[in-house]
Amino acid sequence: MTGAPEDDWLAQATTPQPGSAGPQEDFATMSSPYTYEYKVVTFRESLIGDALDSDKLEKVLNKHAEDGWALKAITAADVKGRIGPGAVEGLLLTFERPRG
Repeated sequence: MTGAPEDDWLAQATTPQPGSAGPQEDFATMSSPYTYEYKVVTFRESLIGDALDSDKLEKVLNKHAEDGWALKAITAADVKGRIGPGAVEGLLLTFERPRG
């Protein structure tokens, strides 16, 4: 390092300024003021392998929306059936809402 003023840019960029907590403070101000809670709901139609009923799915989504849950993700998965060890095709619905 030559000590020239143009070489001090790195030191200036990484040195906390008076009244600043440094990079941790910057990260905290960028993050969301909310903490979230999540809920995963299993949705399956039947053991026989019928097609998923879009009306039933819509009712499930609307019911959770009324309680403040927002749909975050839908994942296709094999879910445990009602009888026996086997699984049937279904959906995992992941909901999110701000923790209040």
